[in-house]
Amino acid sequence: MKDVKQALLGRRSVRRYERQAIEQEKLDFIYEAIRNTPTSYNGQQFSVIAVTDQTLKETLYAITGQKQIKTCAVFLVFCLDYHKLRIAGELKGSEIPDYAPTVDGYTVGVIDASLALMSAMVAAESLGLGCCAVGYIRTADPSKVSELLSLPKGVAIVCGLTIGYPREEPDMKPKLPLQVVVHQNQYSSDEEMRPWLSAYDREICQYNQERSGDRTTNDWATHILDYHREAMNHSIASYLEHQIGLKSGKK
Repeated sequence: MKDVKQALLGRRSVRRYERQAIEQEKLDFIYEAIRNTPTSYNGQQFSVIAVTDQTLKETLYAITGQKQIKTCAVFLVFCLDYHKLRIAGELKGSEIPDYAPTVDGYTVGVIDASLALMSAMVAAESLGLGCCAVGYIRTADPSKVSELLSLPKGVAIVCGLTIGYPREEPDMKPKLPLQVVVHQNQYSSDEEMRPWLSAYDREICQYNQERSGDRTTNDWATHILDYHREAMNHSIASYLEHQIGLKSGKK
């Protein structure tokens, strides 16, 4: 097994996998790591759908266009979940507050599910497996995906994670410098951050021109801003209103 340092600092997104099943004891370890995730109030406001059926994986690939979903050994879909707490409350005869559709409720559910995803990723990486987070499972057609996964009201998709034996070892992508990620005691000034951000933008541009595989001239800032611009066209507000009752005036 890899140690924690290797699992965290050697992590890279793997999108090509061997046609090899993951041993059950390794899956059990990943699932136990998920189960032991720290959550807000120990509310455990998340659930995970483990997709191993090849036909279902291929259907999800057709929806998202993310080939790694089709080729991975297991695709985990992490969801915020207030449905099972509702069931438990009803068993106790308790009144159920309408917490899920509040800003705090949605945020808590997303955080819990995201922490669970990171638990799964670190566990899988420690076993020598490869992973790739798939956010597009939330935006491509979340209503259809929820129908395929039989998600009840109170449960909504947050993110996906492909896991399998890696068939590639992608280049390590440069990350933002520590000086603009970890701020000491207070948020750094714009003047302090500008040179670091400018240097990182140039570093990403050089990386994209020299990396193995497909090469581009993309920088960091323009590319991510373009992504955000496009992402604003994803209309998931109606999906969240349907699944958890979250109302918003924006898409």
